[in-house]
Amino acid sequence: MLLCTSPSEMHAACNELRARTIAQPTLGLVPTMGALHAGHLSLVAAARGQCDLVAASIFVNPTQFAPSEDFTQYPRTFDADCAKLEAAGVDILFAPSAGTMYPADNTTFVDPGPIGDRLDGASRPGHFRGVATIVARLFNIAQPDRAYFGQKDAAQVAVLRHVVRDLNLPVEIVACPVVRESDGLAMSSRNHYLSPAERARALVLSRALAAAKAIADSSETRADALRTAMLDTFAAPDPNPIARDVPTRLDYAAIVDPDTLLPLTDTSRGALLAIAAFVGNTRLIDNVLLPPKW
Repeated sequence: MLLCTSPSEMHAACNELRARTIAQPTLGLVPTMGALHAGHLSLVAAARGQCDLVAASIFVNPTQFAPSEDFTQYPRTFDADCAKLEAAGVDILFAPSAGTMYPADNTTFVDPGPIGDRLDGASRPGHFRGVATIVARLFNIAQPDRAYFGQKDAAQVAVLRHVVRDLNLPVEIVACPVVRESDGLAMSSRNHYLSPAERARALVLSRALAAAKAIADSSETRADALRTAMLDTFAAPDPNPIARDVPTRLDYAAIVDPDTLLPLTDTSRGALLAIAAFVGNTRLIDNVLLPPKW
């Protein structure tokens, strides 16, 4: 696996690797912030299965964190991450510094517009501006044919598809299924922050989604009924005694269009069930996609 640390080095390496392989090879890119888990590696596996070449990036992007958020505490496990990516078959790893991605005279950002203010964008103002900016830069540097993201970050996927469409970027956004622990918790780098009691309490997110999905599967299509099921489950006493005293605060429980992130009243044409909550001091997100009824 080739390691590149500057945009020019990465751009040249991607072009050289393409030139040395088959005619018109496809390149898949897996952007990450490191602290890799099985969810990230599922993206690499998807890229490996669909593309001739695979690149990954590790960059904790400062512009998508608010001053009060966990940028400095975000888990960084670079050596272990490199070993995982090499074992998974990544051809090129891009690991730049903040200074190379955002020079001192940088003034250009990508604003995704109103969609960037929905769901996580409403809770984290400016977050998706930072995400759109760094991903657009990664696309320009590596020039991938496909880019792979986890469906757990459903709002991010919707925002990036919007940006790719509006800017006519020649890359396909591929969303891969949420990867969960055996008990249903969605894998996340932020799970590292959780104490055992908080880890147990964090299961309330997947339970709330499962409750809503269960009544959707029984033919309920009213969004307000599904949201009520989510809220009732979230508010109920935790079935695990060690989790009952963990402070938990709901950020949002929403039923939205998966492409626009706008609220729905009826889910018969498909919907995204999305939830975010603070478990202790850690903000977690999760979601489930409902397919169309017809």
